[in-house]
Amino acid sequence: MLDVEIKLKTSIQQALKEAGADIELDKIIIERSKDKTHGDYATTVAMQMAKTLHKSPRDIASLIVEKLHCDIVDKIEIAGPGFINFFMKADSLSQIIKVIIDKGDKYGESQTENKDKINVEFVSANPTGDLHLGHARGAAIGDCICRLYEKAGYDVTREYYVNDAGNQINNLAKSLRVRYHEALGDFSLEFPEDGYHSDDLKKLAQIMVDEVGDKYLKDSDESFEYFKRRGTELELNKLIDDLKMFRVHFDVFSSELAIRNAGKVDKVLEDTKKYQYTEDGALFIRTTDFTDDKDRVIIKSDGAYTYLLPDIAYHQDKLQRGFTKLVDVLGADHHGYIERMKSALQMLGYGKDVLDVELIQMVRLLKNGVEYKMSKRTGNAVSMKELCEEVGVDAVRYFFVSRASTSHLDFDLDLASKMESTNPVFYAQYAHARICAVLEKAKDMDFDYEGKALKEEKEIALLKILASFPKEVAQAAEQRAPYKITNYIQKLATAIHEFYSDCRVIDESKKEETASRLALCLASKIVMKNALETIGVSAPEKM
Repeated sequence: MLDVEIKLKTSIQQALKEAGADIELDKIIIERSKDKTHGDYATTVAMQMAKTLHKSPRDIASLIVEKLHCDIVDKIEIAGPGFINFFMKADSLSQIIKVIIDKGDKYGESQTENKDKINVEFVSANPTGDLHLGHARGAAIGDCICRLYEKAGYDVTREYYVNDAGNQINNLAKSLRVRYHEALGDFSLEFPEDGYHSDDLKKLAQIMVDEVGDKYLKDSDESFEYFKRRGTELELNKLIDDLKMFRVHFDVFSSELAIRNAGKVDKVLEDTKKYQYTEDGALFIRTTDFTDDKDRVIIKSDGAYTYLLPDIAYHQDKLQRGFTKLVDVLGADHHGYIERMKSALQMLGYGKDVLDVELIQMVRLLKNGVEYKMSKRTGNAVSMKELCEEVGVDAVRYFFVSRASTSHLDFDLDLASKMESTNPVFYAQYAHARICAVLEKAKDMDFDYEGKALKEEKEIALLKILASFPKEVAQAAEQRAPYKITNYIQKLATAIHEFYSDCRVIDESKKEETASRLALCLASKIVMKNALETIGVSAPEKM
């Protein structure tokens, strides 16, 4: 947070203390004024303290103003029912320039007192095919949540849960078996009813032939296990490559099969025994004892596990690894999953708030104003990789996090492809490139990092926005809301463009003004780059 805001908060806290009231620093809200006639900053603390001090907000505001001593404030006004508006001394705002330049890539980072060790699990697509747009939006939002957590000082781990057990992997193996036989010239096998028809399986089958020849032409338990194991590996490697292209990496890959083989499912069955009962041959757990709306089956009447049972074991495994907070980023169709998993974890002795779930709403592609569904390449739904090839990784990432995860997203392919200001990605990146061009031209000129000559309206507006970046990051991290950063980026881009248009940066006849404006340009370049990096978008220096 900018020193200006800290100083204001500290001064208000001290003034209230002298008036006989204690308040925690983080309870004092300081906001940037939208209208310059109302000052630079404002606070509603007088209204907050009315009940505590048993006085009217205006009387409390008057007390605060009377007792407040702050050398960076030029003038204070009380407005309306008790708003306090602060008009700052010009040099108090320009102090942020040196702070930004000194911190560089680290500007925007902060430290939290929260000691949670956070695990964020996202994407976790079955290794049976390409990542679709739902996976892609989950990848963008999940990755940005992790980036925000890191910038806000949290200890965070990115995790991918590999569903490498169960029917979907059996169907993958059966499909690969057919394609493997075909790659060796045998077209006699019937394709499985629930098989995967992706053309990529033909490529994977050819890789298998290149690796093992005709070793597994004869059916056996060994051959089936090979198709399962190697098929899963190859599919997962493909997904990892696509995610790397999308600028997403994972610290940990956890295997469902490993969870089962380690006896962790059996441990859950043992630990939840007092909540179990049998009905119609199926085994239930009483999740209604907690926050679920109905009890859940964990073993079906045919003896097969429901997906919930190994999932419970997986979540317990994460907590046993030392994580104190779990965040799952899931598709919106998992809405009913939340309370059943929270209830299961409470059965195991964990708190009801140990798990948070971010639900990701669907994406709809639009082209020429109408919905666009089919891939030109495969005739199936457009994949994440194909969308990135169409409009670029920057546009896909930016658009996918530009709205709250709980909101449906219409992705306009035409807009994302435009190289003009109506495209928010272009608008932001062009602001960065524009500043870079100025700095390149002025690389041999003097810079005034104290910004002593900055007094114009657009300069002050830009300074305030630059100063607010650490607070924006901290709030976005706390709320797991990457869209708040895209909102900030648009405000910053607008402020940069308006400053550039209204204030002549390089003027040989005004050296002091030029030096201050060049320093402001450098600070703006740093913050825009840091903000774009927070959502995994590049900051080009030329466009």
